[in-house]
Amino acid sequence: MVTRSRWAVLAAFTLLVASTQLLWLGFAPVTSEVGRALMVSDGAVGNLAAVNPLVYVLLALPAGRRADRRFGPALALGAVLTAGGALLRLVDPGSYGWVLAGQVVMSCGQPLVLNATTKVAARWFPPGERTTAISVGSAGQFVGILVAALSGAPVVAAGGVGALLVVGAAVSLVGALATLLALRVPAAFADGTEGRRALPRDRVLWLLAGLLFVGVGIFNATATWLDVLLAGLGLPDAGGPLIALMTVTGIAGAAIVPGLAARHDRRRAALVVTPAALVVAFAVIALGPGLAVTAVLLAVAGFFLLAGLPVALDWSEQRVGAGDAATATALLLLAGNLGGVVLVAAIEPLIDVPVAGLLAIAVLAVPGLVLAAFLPGRRTPAVTPSAGHDGPPVDA
Repeated sequence: MVTRSRWAVLAAFTLLVASTQLLWLGFAPVTSEVGRALMVSDGAVGNLAAVNPLVYVLLALPAGRRADRRFGPALALGAVLTAGGALLRLVDPGSYGWVLAGQVVMSCGQPLVLNATTKVAARWFPPGERTTAISVGSAGQFVGILVAALSGAPVVAAGGVGALLVVGAAVSLVGALATLLALRVPAAFADGTEGRRALPRDRVLWLLAGLLFVGVGIFNATATWLDVLLAGLGLPDAGGPLIALMTVTGIAGAAIVPGLAARHDRRRAALVVTPAALVVAFAVIALGPGLAVTAVLLAVAGFFLLAGLPVALDWSEQRVGAGDAATATALLLLAGNLGGVVLVAAIEPLIDVPVAGLLAIAVLAVPGLVLAAFLPGRRTPAVTPSAGHDGPPVDA
């Protein structure tokens, strides 16, 4: 039975999702300060963040399959590992070894948490609300990234690196406890079993995975290199604020676009607009139009770019149903993490030539436009929706 408690479940889960990103990227804006506190190089601090995508690539699919088979225990384990890793960092805040150990433990929990995004929507929310639930859960990732980017410097200035570790532990502990309590709320819809054998051969899922490879890769490359690239165009220190602007508008996009796309059956159109906006935005920025125009272009690009994740996740859940929702999510997020690694590396050789670097980002978005064009258009359900499963859609 659908109850109002579903919103409390979603709120708890979204906080846990946000905490995974806060723990992952919390050191990024204060790399030098953390290095001095732990008596290691900036590169070693960077490795603390690099652990996260590496572990995700290794564990994504096993974690997804685990969540599809035993959802409650899988998400509970993810919550415990997330908070446990954050608390482990507090054993000795001045020890690189303890902080690294905490990052590894937290990173093992992240796949179990993030892969549950579509599963939470499918188990507690009726079909008409699932797009909204997926959008909110996905937005938790972006909120966590934004909080990490904005809070690091002031927290360290006020209380040092130890304070940063305490904040991360507190947020993750609250999120974990809230999620464990939320799992006591009975699910309104049972998992289906349809489509499990067809999942690896689903062309649409692979197209969506390719799109996330491009989209997440471009976001990570932009977040990593934008400050350097814009400095070469005469806009020093603009990268950080503009990345924050992209993230804010992206959160708005994630809240608005998926619902509109689902309501009007225009998911493909939304995913076509995303890479098109990236191509135009970075091609124009490469011309050096100035700070104001660059800010507007990045705001628009961020709006559509971050909205692409919940649109793709929503489409995957509609396609495979609740029985395979976590595994499908794992496949898509795995592709996104791989894209984040590959595209960041692809842009690095060009950072000393800003125009070439920005144009390369625009060019890298073109394959996303091609992939989106091959997605099916309007779709109709293959079976009558039931309490347990909406049925895999048929492409029209």
